Amino acid sequence: MTVLEQDLWTDAGLASSLRISVMRLGRRLRNERESDGLSLSQMAVLGTLWRNGPTTSGELAAAEKVKPPSMTRTIGCLEELGLITRRPHDSDGRQVVVELTDAARDVIEIDRARRDAWLAQRLHELAPGERELLRRVAPILDRLVA
Repeated sequence: MTVLEQDLWTDAGLASSLRISVMRLGRRLRNERESDGLSLSQMAVLGTLWRNGPTTSGELAAAEKVKPPSMTRTIGCLEELGLITRRPHDSDGRQVVVELTDAARDVIEIDRARRDAWLAQRLHELAPGERELLRRVAPILDRLVA
């Protein structure tokens, strides 16, 4: 067993190896994005709205871990692009609710389909046992980030 293989048996070694692999995979998936002119932070906001539904700008800022003024600028840009709309909050007249437009849903679906296709092709190149192992690992990775 090599020193590298021995190190993977320690939690610190596993953490380091996993961090590097996940970062490389994330970078590679980002490279598969359509060249639509949207920044990663703008796509992240659209993704958050996709997953969580309509929400306030304050809740979006908290979810994306950015300051409210930064989120306000991002929302403004996305609104100018016709990707989100704002409407009055149902119970708090001081707030507005941000929601996706149909155009934003199209952008997200195209982006995800492209990246999913790339990843599906890479998965197809793995042995069946490796794909099965990844099926079992995926929920564990979700728990790590929850």
